[in-house]
Amino acid sequence: MAVLGIDIGGSGIKGAPVDLQTGEIIAERFRLPTPDPAKPKAVATVVGEIARHFKWEGAIGSGFPAVVSNGVVYTAANISDKWIGVDAAHEFSTATGCPVKVINDADAAGLAEMRYGAGKDHQKGVVLLVTLGTGIGSAIFTDGTLLPNTEFGHMRIRGKDAEHRASDAARKNHHLGWKPYGKKLNEFLQEMERLIWPDLIIVGGGISKSSDKFFPYLSLHAKVVAAQLLNNAGIVGAALGAEDLT
Repeated sequence: MAVLGIDIGGSGIKGAPVDLQTGEIIAERFRLPTPDPAKPKAVATVVGEIARHFKWEGAIGSGFPAVVSNGVVYTAANISDKWIGVDAAHEFSTATGCPVKVINDADAAGLAEMRYGAGKDHQKGVVLLVTLGTGIGSAIFTDGTLLPNTEFGHMRIRGKDAEHRASDAARKNHHLGWKPYGKKLNEFLQEMERLIWPDLIIVGGGISKSSDKFFPYLSLHAKVVAAQLLNNAGIVGAALGAEDLT
């Protein structure tokens, strides 16, 4: 059973067909730049181009960087505010001619890691996944069940959104070395521990492939591991989120 997964990011929109039995991407990923500004019609056009690239005619799942409920977008922290109130699932379905399920992008990454990756053997207790990229995404699972649309990247740390201090973009923008960056990330994760006491923390996003460089500066009660699916988690989880459309 295959579903086309599409991951919408701040700089790029990428997609690939995913085998839901194995979690494997079964064709080479296809990526296009995210339109600037990333308004609804422009983004939907790119989603349509990705579907046409694969000549796709089945179900599509999309991860989207916002709070999404029943396909409708409710926030716009790192995208155009023109998205607020828009039925993204309808827009993407119109652009592709296919049934589309849209979910929060960090939730998508979390679903992938819990089914196929670092969380697959942790179906009991509380698991926190954070994605570190343009912002900070979060996904929380209790006994394997997702609490959707958590937005802990916007939690205030020292008067600023956490993602303005501890995202990968913040690391690059402020030219932080791994030790000072690790300390800023640790401060955020310690606050998360104080609030929800996870048993496992999974760190995802492209930066997770460099986890050995900043994990030594983390001091937490929970076990901390790098995501296993790396940059494919968003695509795989987006496809998984649309499993009910198959």
